[in-house]
Amino acid sequence: MNPLVLYRLPIFAFVLCITMQGTVKGQTLAGIDVLVKNQFVNLTGRRVGLITNQTGVNAAGESTVTLLADADNVDLVALFSPEHGFAGQLDQSEISDSEDQSTGIKIHSLYGKTRVPTKEMVHGIDTLVFDIQDIGTRFYTYISTMGGAMRAASKYGLRFVVLDRPNPINGVTVSGPVLDAGGESFVGYHTLAVRHGMTTGELAEMFRSEWDIDIELEIIPMQNWNPKLMFDSTGRLWVNPSPNMRCLTQAILYPGVGLLETTNLSVGRGTDTPFEVLGAPWIHPTKFAQALNQKNLPGVVFVPVKFQPDSSKYEGEICGGVNIVITNRERFDATDCGWLLARTLRVMYEKEWETQSLNRLLVDEVTKNAILATQSVDSIKSGYAKELQEFRQRREAFLLYPR
Repeated sequence: MNPLVLYRLPIFAFVLCITMQGTVKGQTLAGIDVLVKNQFVNLTGRRVGLITNQTGVNAAGESTVTLLADADNVDLVALFSPEHGFAGQLDQSEISDSEDQSTGIKIHSLYGKTRVPTKEMVHGIDTLVFDIQDIGTRFYTYISTMGGAMRAASKYGLRFVVLDRPNPINGVTVSGPVLDAGGESFVGYHTLAVRHGMTTGELAEMFRSEWDIDIELEIIPMQNWNPKLMFDSTGRLWVNPSPNMRCLTQAILYPGVGLLETTNLSVGRGTDTPFEVLGAPWIHPTKFAQALNQKNLPGVVFVPVKFQPDSSKYEGEICGGVNIVITNRERFDATDCGWLLARTLRVMYEKEWETQSLNRLLVDEVTKNAILATQSVDSIKSGYAKELQEFRQRREAFLLYPR
């Protein structure tokens, strides 16, 4: 087969990902915009350590680092970066400290030898500020970085300020099982639903309360954010939060497709369309797509494709699989899509699909066992319905914006 043919449909999906952006309803002001608007009064006289990356920008695209460094009433002392590094371009297991070229300020990596600020790192700081764009899914690690930094702030007597940002996949939809207590890790920092429907500021309030963290916490809330709408209605610049999260469509798919990438599947890393394609060398694309489409899952169709990752899992190998095309965002449920993909894989490729690590991001034994037993999507959902409802009730106390 001509290798160019392999990429034709995924590239089309990338174009679709851009053109399906919604109508702007008026620009949302993130926490950094509100802080600037208020002349940094919340940080006046403070010696600040800023936890941020390339997503930390205001409505005009100006870096939070530059804005704080140039503020006359703020002393920016140190910088801290999460997974993927300060520029958000690294996909590696450990990242070293570095220096910000524009300010000369040291950047302490929180994805290196330590994932929480140490006593040495916070020397000379009295306030930690968090400004990173989250993606709305439990296992995306930026909220884990925030949680660890909050605990460090409590340990060293520091104030903690969160510059809030939109949940890009909306702040009302909550879906998927809740992480099993005792299964917490860096990719599952708290007992949240897979799609939690909260902002970083709201999560910080939940973490402080439910972990009983003794901390002076301040959230700089957004203005003009409608939790019912997605990122393309905020009027804000999209900045890729990580190397393989390149558009809103991928963020919408991530809570379902991302759950499966710990198994022997390619989820499109190393292609133009990560999380929009899923496959493996042992999958027959046409038969797999037919089986998926027969279930008529709302808001999505599965197009049979072959693709060849140029890095990551199955690098250089031709994979059969599907391009996952969202046809109706309002009706589409990413976790339902994940269950359908998983159940169909289990039915069609029980011997080929390796599920030993299926629970690594899922962290829910009941749901894992339901998948392995090839239960229907509705049956899988019923297994966690009670815990999901309990989570919805828990989160109510921490919501900062009318739902």
